[in-house]
Amino acid sequence: MKYVLHFDEIDRHSLPVVGGKGANLGEMARAGFPVPPGFCLTTSAYRHFIEASDEMDEWFDLLNQLKPEQLDEIRSLGQRIRAHLLTVPLAEPIQSAIIEAWTKLGKDHAYAVRSSATAEDLPTASFAGQQETYLNVKGEEPLIEAVKKCWASLFTDRAIIYRANHGFDHRSVFLSVVVQRMVFPDVSGIMFTADPVTGHRHTVSIDAGFGLGEALVSGIVTADLYKVRDGQIILKQISKKEKGIFPLPDGGTEIRELVPELQQKQALPDEKILELAELGRRIEKHYGSEQDIEWCLDGDRIYILQSRPITSLYPVPAAGDPYPHIYNSFGHKQMMTDVMKPLGISLWRTFFPFGKPSVRAESRLFVEAGGRLYVDYSYPLYLKSVQRKLLESTMLDDDVLALKQAVSREEFQKGAPRKGVKRTVFRDFVRPILGILARLIPRYIRIIRFEDPHQAYEKVTSALERNLCAFKKELNQRSGAERIRLIQKHAGRDLFSSLEESLAYLWAGFGALTKIERCVKRWLGEELNPSIHKSPPGNITSEMGLFIGDLADAARRFPEVVQYLEQAEDRSFVEGLSKVEGGEAFKAEWDRFMEKFGMRAPGEIDITRVRFKESPTLLIPSILSHMRSNEPGEHREKFKQGEQEAREAMEALLERVQALPDGARKAKQLSRLLTVYRHTVGIREFPKYAIIRYFDLYRDAILEEGGMLADKGIIQEKEDVFYLSLDELASLLENRYEGDVRKQIENRKEREAAYQKLTPPRVMTGDGEIITPERTNEHAPPGALIGIPVSAGVAEGYVKVIRTLKEGTLNKGDILVAPYTDPGWTPLFHSAKALVTEIGGMMTHGSVVAREYGIPAVVGVENATTILKDGQYVRVDGTKGYVEILDEKR
Repeated sequence: MKYVLHFDEIDRHSLPVVGGKGANLGEMARAGFPVPPGFCLTTSAYRHFIEASDEMDEWFDLLNQLKPEQLDEIRSLGQRIRAHLLTVPLAEPIQSAIIEAWTKLGKDHAYAVRSSATAEDLPTASFAGQQETYLNVKGEEPLIEAVKKCWASLFTDRAIIYRANHGFDHRSVFLSVVVQRMVFPDVSGIMFTADPVTGHRHTVSIDAGFGLGEALVSGIVTADLYKVRDGQIILKQISKKEKGIFPLPDGGTEIRELVPELQQKQALPDEKILELAELGRRIEKHYGSEQDIEWCLDGDRIYILQSRPITSLYPVPAAGDPYPHIYNSFGHKQMMTDVMKPLGISLWRTFFPFGKPSVRAESRLFVEAGGRLYVDYSYPLYLKSVQRKLLESTMLDDDVLALKQAVSREEFQKGAPRKGVKRTVFRDFVRPILGILARLIPRYIRIIRFEDPHQAYEKVTSALERNLCAFKKELNQRSGAERIRLIQKHAGRDLFSSLEESLAYLWAGFGALTKIERCVKRWLGEELNPSIHKSPPGNITSEMGLFIGDLADAARRFPEVVQYLEQAEDRSFVEGLSKVEGGEAFKAEWDRFMEKFGMRAPGEIDITRVRFKESPTLLIPSILSHMRSNEPGEHREKFKQGEQEAREAMEALLERVQALPDGARKAKQLSRLLTVYRHTVGIREFPKYAIIRYFDLYRDAILEEGGMLADKGIIQEKEDVFYLSLDELASLLENRYEGDVRKQIENRKEREAAYQKLTPPRVMTGDGEIITPERTNEHAPPGALIGIPVSAGVAEGYVKVIRTLKEGTLNKGDILVAPYTDPGWTPLFHSAKALVTEIGGMMTHGSVVAREYGIPAVVGVENATTILKDGQYVRVDGTKGYVEILDEKR
């Protein structure tokens, strides 16, 4: 059993023995990078030290029972463990090994003693800074004491909380200690081989300050910032560096004031900035990933003190060509930015009608990154004509603003391909669009001019039910890989075809609205009365909200039902209802809801998400919130009131138009357009509802196949099929799957957990740069939060931040602040006085529903759920697009 290993005995595979920091130092030293010499105490030494204590076994049990939020308990237990470990004597074999290695490196030198945990500096989790570092350690006793303090630092409050948050068993994390000869640098700092702020993979970002790097890490100095791209310095930000950390002659360090002439001086000369950036690129190439590197400069020589993966960068899709690419998030448009499992991604890539070589193939333009879907718009954006239209657009949509910025970049303009662009755009975009338009335009003309729009909703619903019934029958006649191939064929062609009738109605509705707005502007010189948008018939999502209100009314009549709902569990939900007074009456309403909406759920565009019918308790917060915030029948009355206001607004508008010259003709034309608009705009939500209904059939069939695979022992549980693509699942069912499927699934589950910690960008480039839209609003008060105005009006009220539907109750009159909303959130609109979301646009779910309910809404407010706090009093201006905090002004 070896207690000590020198750097030349260590490489990247030594992580279980010397931890992440030690393994990286050994790897770099052996690869020839300029690393100061040193050695590591192995995890065997740590285990031997811990096992010498009789109390630790019991304390580990207590640690594993603690939750991250139990701060007092963590603080108390951590303090006891640390104090105890410092009293445990070091076993003689360990102490001898330390002294021998120290003597070999040179007793007269000073040393840095750092912890190195077996769970730190991993590609998906960084424990950096969770344990302690001791600098300028001199002499035998201080060295032994520093080693013990490093081991004890595994039980600081922040280290315990970090492990608890990331799901690490406290027993399974072992600590090595790195003992490395000290360098007393003139300058030191941190280097990222990709820009940690923007994500740009070709930008090296360097922080630099005078003295030891600990000054930067501990935050006592504002460092210089240098950025290097393609061998050129593109930014130098020289900061005022008032202090630094410097070694003391007898060991230890001190914070020292810098002399005035150094405070404003550039810490690292230009030639050393470029030399350091080039060294960073070599280290990155060696590891095959972007690195976070600690460095220092002693005289003329650069030393590397540590290198670890950057774990916060958002992954970049593989482009497959050398040209600049621009990727736009699909999830932001769909109000669902959570990680999707591989099957969900595979299904959407099969459905996407652009960039597909065959019906069952997955689109090459719909790409995965970080467990989310992105549309690659690069080729259309290479065309100058498309660029001109984009840059001339006055839309305030975040996507458009970000795309404008990306397209305007010099690197995009210069790097675009010169040949084959029009041919590729025609093949991947224009040809499919022309096919769709050829089918939709005749329907659009029919609806706008001739058809009775009152029958629109009934037509699309009856057609959907017929098609679902036929497809379900066909799906049930297949099994195994044949069934999966049928799903691929249906998703790849037939599903979109089945939506075309509802899309035609939707197009007609918005076409009618555009014409109405133009007529009102031209004839009356004013904007359209927003009341016309309220309570349109045929909106399936609003209908779901009304149904939930009915459920709340059904529950409130029976106190035992309400009490049951407050503590119900999924597994026994339906059975338990029959045991309480009023349960059967409530169940009748419940069954009515489930028949129409049981396949829906928060995040429903991901087929792998649990549905209402599988997890009834997902609905309970909405039911209880509605019941507590609204009077019986109030939701239905509000909807009727909205219908009445819309009717009155239209009558008043037609009356005014009638009085104009040639008023009879104009009023007749406008009346037709208003009728078309009112009876087709609600169908906006229908295509998504239809997709979810089909997804429900796919899901049931896929889980049935997954159950058979689990029964055969091929996979562990039926839901594991969600970690395979449709092609992979079909090949598994045909016994053609290559490789260890269980291991593949396990790897993907680990990757999913890592992706869940990342925030997906709305728009990013092929270099990984996150494009943040620049938005200004000259109409907003100073300090107001700027967003996109999507539903007119002004409202004041108290903020209620709700990040997920399970999080809390919305009281009547609250300002609802959320990351986004999807159809599952609709019931909350009955109580909300106004809506503020971080994600959204004019036609996203929350915007449309807010207009229908007649409440002000501002979307695209960056970091709204972080900046705004529960109970703050704010003004939401849905006309001008801002949120103003009024707490201080009341």
